[in-house]
Amino acid sequence: MQEELNQFESLKVWRLVPRPKNKTVIGTKWIFKNKKDENDIIVRNKAHLVAKGYRQQEGIDYDETFAPVARIEAIRMFLAYATHKNFIVFQMDVKSAFLNGVLKVEVYVSQPEGFVSSENPHYIYFLDKALYGLKQGPRAWYDALSSFLVKSGFSKGKIDTTLFIKREKNDIILVQIYVDDIIFGSTNPKYCQNFSALMSKHFQMSMMGQMKFFLGLQVKQLQTGIFINQSKYISDILRKYQMEKSSPMKTPMSTTLKLHSDPDGKDVNATIYRSMIGSLMYLTASTADLGLWYPKETGFELTAYSDADHAGNMLDRKSTSGHVQFLGDRLVSWASKKQNCVSTSTAEAEYVVAASCCS
Repeated sequence: MQEELNQFESLKVWRLVPRPKNKTVIGTKWIFKNKKDENDIIVRNKAHLVAKGYRQQEGIDYDETFAPVARIEAIRMFLAYATHKNFIVFQMDVKSAFLNGVLKVEVYVSQPEGFVSSENPHYIYFLDKALYGLKQGPRAWYDALSSFLVKSGFSKGKIDTTLFIKREKNDIILVQIYVDDIIFGSTNPKYCQNFSALMSKHFQMSMMGQMKFFLGLQVKQLQTGIFINQSKYISDILRKYQMEKSSPMKTPMSTTLKLHSDPDGKDVNATIYRSMIGSLMYLTASTADLGLWYPKETGFELTAYSDADHAGNMLDRKSTSGHVQFLGDRLVSWASKKQNCVSTSTAEAEYVVAASCCS
């Protein structure tokens, strides 16, 4: 906790001031978290002082809140490109990232519990920079980081604004950000060292070495390619729904099975049930051992496949779309979804899925 407040002082996050009239004062609270690695081993204990952002009023305490974050498909594309160009992907995170975001409106917070000034107990803090919990915190941090990278010679992706690119003659360095987690790699190892030094000079960074665990993906970078799987994520969701001791099945249920409501059955929480089904619907006995293999030094052409059944749903006669996208031999994106319309022929069902696949 003291280390967190020391960072506030070094980054000049706030100033202790007399309480102004007619100004909203937002409360604060402490959040404690254990950061774990892919083996579920605690690697760091973290204490964050956060603002009670639910008390903020739109148009008074904040304005713009949207901050882009990388999609999981973007991470897989990043790894696919790394194998194509045969470079190593590294990972770092920014300590107390939100504390670097400059605020554009006046925000006041109360003194944190356990650290109230003995000389001025009735004073409050005026924020110069963002706190975790503030609604504009993610946006302020993204603006600060993206501005710094652009000033450092990087160009922002036109489609994916969390991707930053810098070219040095025949070499390239790529940086992908997800809030305070950053992955990066280059066709020339010295540019990775330069980027690490650049970030460490401007922000307080925690270098984590080669990318091994990111957004639930376990990543093994080998001599011949990269292997991605989610065995830890699978064990976590099984534990979450108390199903880790359930008997495994080799295949999901039959697609021709008709399910109907049971008016005499026991009521369930629909929100929890839908979340559970969404998490477990593709999980089978062999899933935990499966993964994606991205071989090195192969092509990078975009190839897509699509397919659809016709009127596969027995109740509403809607078709189901399925499509996948490859970069070379590397699967980076896929989807399976019931179509919104009722197709009157197999050709129409195929047109619908082809349009979805291309988009």
